[in-house]
Amino acid sequence: MNSLNLSDAPGGRKIHKTFTPSMGGIAFMLSTFIALGIWGWQYPLPDIRYLLGAIALIFFVGFRDDMVELKAKHKILGQLVAVILVVVVGDIRIRDFHGFLGVGELHLWFSYGFTAFVLLALTNAFNLIDGLDGLASTVGLITLALLGSWFYFQGLDSYAVLCFTLFGGVLSFLVYNWHPAKIFMGDTGSLTLGFALGSLVVAFMDYNAALPAGAPLKFMPSFTMGVVLLIYPLYDMARVFTRRIRRGKHPMIADKSHIHHFLMRMGLRHDQVALILGATQLVLIAAVLGMSELSDNLALPILSGVVLLMGYRLDKVTPKYIKKKVLKSAQEPEKKLAERRKRRKIKLEKSVLEQDKINLN
Repeated sequence: MNSLNLSDAPGGRKIHKTFTPSMGGIAFMLSTFIALGIWGWQYPLPDIRYLLGAIALIFFVGFRDDMVELKAKHKILGQLVAVILVVVVGDIRIRDFHGFLGVGELHLWFSYGFTAFVLLALTNAFNLIDGLDGLASTVGLITLALLGSWFYFQGLDSYAVLCFTLFGGVLSFLVYNWHPAKIFMGDTGSLTLGFALGSLVVAFMDYNAALPAGAPLKFMPSFTMGVVLLIYPLYDMARVFTRRIRRGKHPMIADKSHIHHFLMRMGLRHDQVALILGATQLVLIAAVLGMSELSDNLALPILSGVVLLMGYRLDKVTPKYIKKKVLKSAQEPEKKLAERRKRRKIKLEKSVLEQDKINLN
């Protein structure tokens, strides 16, 4: 069973301590497709047929990687085919920067290339955060709930149905993935969910920008709102790659430099880390909503600055906490030894007093 990577072994950089089934993504993705097959006839799902086909392709790429690990170039090639299906054939792409950095509507080929890069980055960034019980599921559920509600309100039923069926599948999976996890997503789940989320965010940015000024639930600043929906996996990937490159390591070499690793070193449990990062994501989304009067030229740098500052503080606080913990651990044996000596002294004194009483009698 383990020769086909059907379970995740503990040890090394892994946080879990027992063999755990690692292909939970099969369950929630199959349940999503079954639900779409049952209820989809009521909705205009042919509108997103290329997106659904691309998600299915990523599912098989992840499944193959879970069964027998694929080479990085083969995995990227499979992802690239799915990206072309969405961006070029399905025409789901970023068409406009809305004045960010002075750029408006994008040239067609630049739009294709930039959107393809964004989708590949989001897919693999989401895959990288799947290293903690319930974390990737929590981030995915928050984004799916917000996007599904927005698509439904705008009458984009096909996208809304996809969001809510995925939401139901991931929520059911989270029951078993919450700490202590009984099953993991594996690449089958994290790659497929990351790709689906990235595609849905790109679709949101496109449709949101096309709404007329003053339309209900037209979110501004448009470009920044798209970025903040998946800000945590994007920042975590950029942070990890930067740290590895600065240390002379290959950016794809796995280590324990992710944000969730740092929070775990501070003594937090898996579930606490997942809730903290999920809450942080919601706070940042609310902050961008509060900047609705600002342009992307102001809002995106402010958002980036806040996120970078939070990461900087985490990098400074974590080593101090670890030093205190190590110092406390080093002092603990001395304290225990002193307490044992004190107890022995008290016991000896009591023994002497009792002997003196016996002698007096």
